[in-house]
Amino acid sequence: MTEPLPLSGITVVSVEQAVAAPFATRQLADLGARVIKVERPGGGDFARRYDTTVHGESSYFVWLNRSKESVTLDLKTPAGRKVLEDLLPTADVFVQNLAPGAATRLGLGAEALAARFPTLISCSVTGYGSTGPWADRKAYDLLVQCQTGLVSLTGNEYGSARVGVSVADIAAGMYAYSGILTALYTRATTGVARAVEVSLFEALAEWVSQPAHYTRHGGTQPPRIGTQHATIAPYGAYTASDGRDVLLTVQNEREWASLCDQFLRRPDLVEDRRFATTADRVAHRRELNEIITARFGELDSQQAREHLDRAGIANAEVYDVQEFLAHPVLRARGRWQDVLLPSGKGVPSLLPPVGLAGTVPRMDAVPAAGQHTLGVLAELGYGADDIDTLRAEHAI
Repeated sequence: MTEPLPLSGITVVSVEQAVAAPFATRQLADLGARVIKVERPGGGDFARRYDTTVHGESSYFVWLNRSKESVTLDLKTPAGRKVLEDLLPTADVFVQNLAPGAATRLGLGAEALAARFPTLISCSVTGYGSTGPWADRKAYDLLVQCQTGLVSLTGNEYGSARVGVSVADIAAGMYAYSGILTALYTRATTGVARAVEVSLFEALAEWVSQPAHYTRHGGTQPPRIGTQHATIAPYGAYTASDGRDVLLTVQNEREWASLCDQFLRRPDLVEDRRFATTADRVAHRRELNEIITARFGELDSQQAREHLDRAGIANAEVYDVQEFLAHPVLRARGRWQDVLLPSGKGVPSLLPPVGLAGTVPRMDAVPAAGQHTLGVLAELGYGADDIDTLRAEHAI
């Protein structure tokens, strides 16, 4: 028997846009929370217009906003702010990623909210933090990739590159999500509602801590070397005779010996002092890559993977996104499930990666902008005349 989802009964109000905050709240919705997404009248979240590739909808918006209710409010109008003020007492969590300073100006800062709604958990997603010298700076994903040094680590000897997904936004969204869950637990066990704050910069800074340690104590940062690993060798992609790339990784000396003996057919390399340790293999990466590349040139990609499997060496063919969509693991484990668009058309979407025994994740529709405004207003006691007045004032 399927049990209720763990966040059933929790209401989240989110004044959100773009990626970071919507990523956090979508995961709360996946777990059963009611997420009321507040959008601007006349277009809504600007991520709705990032592209139109998913049957006219934005790929970003479809990914981030299933299972939510959309309410349009103009928070620059007194009437719009009044509706939000009426909505917040019904909520357990309030999330916002407004422009720097905007939440404070609207009376939606953590301290102001705590004074008015002492049981409400507020979560602010900022660029560089709500205090400090960069508190007023806008921050977008690629800017933060640059500021944390990530772009300088990604790419190859010919130049740097951005990470191909919104990694700063995703990092901040993940920490906001886990922070909110922690705050809900704290409130349940102590009765105290604690505010949560996450910045894109500090979230991604945590993710680049390993190269930060390496650079601080080693004197130079890890080099850009494409699919190779900066501090482990062999670890990277090699091209087989059919032109396909296969990535392999050796994690310890036992695997290195097996690679030499069973894949490279060069057991003598185990005793070669150039390759005795991981550090030695990194220092002599060029010579090692020449040996491995020559062996891959004798095998097609399937043969190479079969030999590596027999040797117990972790490996994977380098897929493009089209090949990932047809991945046999996703298919066999039933990871794709249709989610409805505002048009009513279903699109395959991935189930949440965390499975909870006895529960079925929520995979409800992506809302149209303002689709739930009238229903939510009715719940708050607004009548037809009130709604007409809100429309006349362009507050909804």
